[in-house]
Amino acid sequence: MQKVLLLVDVQNVYYTVRQVYGCNFDYNAFWSRATAGREVVKAFAYATERGDQKQREFQNILRAIGFEVKLKNFIQRVDGSAKGDWDVGITIDAMEYAGGVDAVVLVSGDGDFDLLAHKLREDKNKKVEVYGVPGLTAAALINAASEFIPIDDGLLLR
Repeated sequence: MQKVLLLVDVQNVYYTVRQVYGCNFDYNAFWSRATAGREVVKAFAYATERGDQKQREFQNILRAIGFEVKLKNFIQRVDGSAKGDWDVGITIDAMEYAGGVDAVVLVSGDGDFDLLAHKLREDKNKKVEVYGVPGLTAAALINAASEFIPIDDGLLLR
């Protein structure tokens, strides 16, 4: 049975799905599709912590599905900009756990992950599946992946 590592950039998928489809990503449908016939070695969902009750409920839903939720404090800067990305954390976990899996599944459209996808494929000989919103997933990431799976109607909560 193929072993798989799941890495979900929660903020990226939330905003890109909202922007294009005006609804939410279906984490249960994703889990079913990404893990079918596979053994999940680790499954991480990376999110920001804002101390909000609805977010805590959402995080508990992710845990119930099977994700380990990793939280980083959301930082609102004086100039109005915000910070809370998990690029480095996702990359570290990918490199740490890739040795024990056959495939790495990344849910993000962030082009910063093209180097990670390339490294996992070329140096670690791993299959890299990228789930992303068409039109908002960086071409460099799509090209670096073994397979690009578009987030479409089958992965949406309407």
